[in-house]
Amino acid sequence: MTATRWQTLLLTAVGATAVTWSLLRVLVTRGGTPPEVPWLVVAVEVLIAAVVLAMGWAVRQYQQGRRPTLDPMRAARTAVLAKASCYTGALLAGWYGGQALSLLVDADVPGNGERAAAAGVAALGAVVMVVVGLVVEHFCRIPPPEAEQDLRGTDPAAS
Repeated sequence: MTATRWQTLLLTAVGATAVTWSLLRVLVTRGGTPPEVPWLVVAVEVLIAAVVLAMGWAVRQYQQGRRPTLDPMRAARTAVLAKASCYTGALLAGWYGGQALSLLVDADVPGNGERAAAAGVAALGAVVMVVVGLVVEHFCRIPPPEAEQDLRGTDPAAS
């Protein structure tokens, strides 16, 4: 599994923002109202980030020799969860960022200020998920094996 590139996540978030903003602009021009963002979304995003971080911290402690045992499947699942957190956070940041931008365009409409603030905070919570996912992915990296040295002192590649 390769490391997640932050450029890919940024592109995903920007793309999701553009699509969300476009869809909500069409919805509003046809007389609809954008969906409300419950404040509970931020709590759930931070809770998910905390769980991912706790699982990643256990892997880090094992790699540093501070934890005696760790199931390899748990470490692998933690790495996959971290990657999923990265992409989910990027998509949610784009979704809620697009909502915030769409609502800010019509800030003069009563209630849109509060809705935009809720969407903006939810987008920040999603960014926290991305950052935690990237950090935990780093925790789950296995150091590269050291080059085996020939006991005779010769370069193994030369033979």
